[in-house]
Amino acid sequence: MQMDGNIAASLGDYSVSLGQFSPAAMDRARDLTTGLPLASFAGKSAVAREVDVLVHRLARQGLLEYRLFSLRDEQDLVVIEPQVAEYWPQRAKLGNGDTVVLSRFAYLRRRGNEMVLESPRAGALFRISDFAIAAILAALSRPHRISELRHAASFSLELLELLLESQFLLKLKAKGGDGLRVDEGDGNLVLWDFHDLVFHTRSTEGRQANPLGSTFAYAGVVPPLSAVRPPWPGKRIDLREFSTAEPISPFAKLLRERHSIRDFDDQHPITLAELAQFLDTTARVLSEWQSGASFDSGPEVTYSTRPYPSAGSAYELELYLAVSNCDGLARGLYHYDAGGHALVAIGASAQQLQALSTAAEFAMDAPGPPQVVITIAARFGRISWKYSSIAYSLILKDVGCMIQTFYLAATDMGLGGCAIGSTNIGMFAKMTGLEFHVEGAVGQFALGRGKQPLAAI
Repeated sequence: MQMDGNIAASLGDYSVSLGQFSPAAMDRARDLTTGLPLASFAGKSAVAREVDVLVHRLARQGLLEYRLFSLRDEQDLVVIEPQVAEYWPQRAKLGNGDTVVLSRFAYLRRRGNEMVLESPRAGALFRISDFAIAAILAALSRPHRISELRHAASFSLELLELLLESQFLLKLKAKGGDGLRVDEGDGNLVLWDFHDLVFHTRSTEGRQANPLGSTFAYAGVVPPLSAVRPPWPGKRIDLREFSTAEPISPFAKLLRERHSIRDFDDQHPITLAELAQFLDTTARVLSEWQSGASFDSGPEVTYSTRPYPSAGSAYELELYLAVSNCDGLARGLYHYDAGGHALVAIGASAQQLQALSTAAEFAMDAPGPPQVVITIAARFGRISWKYSSIAYSLILKDVGCMIQTFYLAATDMGLGGCAIGSTNIGMFAKMTGLEFHVEGAVGQFALGRGKQPLAAI
């Protein structure tokens, strides 16, 4: 609470200004340290409106938790931890005759000394404080009517309605089956295995609030491994006599020259012609063909051939280019039509483009923004239709193949490139309007003309 009426939220060295509020609103806001009932600022008074504004600003920054409290036992039943900035607790309507079951993507695990309920579909995780609630959740692995659950210890209709709204629970129709492999209201989810969707959402930004990237979480626990593995014991065959100091082919030379470039020359940016050549070299469809699926009565499946390898010739990867500085091409977001070798503009806002560029600059630890950020997205169903259990693993292998292809092409053309380790699947979904589990970001690559090193004096 600042003397001038401004309120700031601080976490370590990080501070967020939340605006100026009246003394009465600031006094009410002090209760946020222990808990402020949602109903207490749902009124129409000036103070209630001010506190509502403050609380929503805190929520957008991910600085709020929500407690479901038992007045009878004077203890928390559940604490809700938002995982996405736009989360706000909402209740879906449930009646005694409704039948509910746990989503097959929901899982309960130990975190430290706590039990947490999570799902890649949910915008929040639920920290379970009452273990009788964990028993109810376990029972919901099979469909139950609400009327059947009311006799259970720690039954809370409010909690079940919160879980339903957050997609931890499903409400089954009269002929909804046993709930074990329903589409959960979205046919695209049938194509996802549990572990693949968890991996996708927990190894990217946008749908989880855990630290991500170079956090050096184990620096004080174990020493770093050596850059080169210590040799195995046993007889050694020295291969150096068969090698040469200089590469013996242009391709070998290209492999040795490949390196990441993070500093781009904005006075002489990449041109549209160069970008077209780069995409033609690395990602263009070279041919298309059909083949029957490898099982009886299987449908005809279409395939394509492109410059990089792909698991089962699925070629599920798509390219989206966020262009900040390209001679001959307007700033904006474009989809690369690999079949027609064309760029198609997508209506992303200037703020979204700036956010994506800034995130890429931060992730690379670069001195400035990249000229072009290529987001590699996957049409997940293209590969999971055939492969189960290993689908997401195959997608990431394909991303690695594509990124090496990008590196080699950029080096060959005298351009600069750098792979980016993190992607924000939430931001990509907002920019494209695509559901994160239908077609989502799985990799990024910065491209442009690298700055020439200063000549030695």
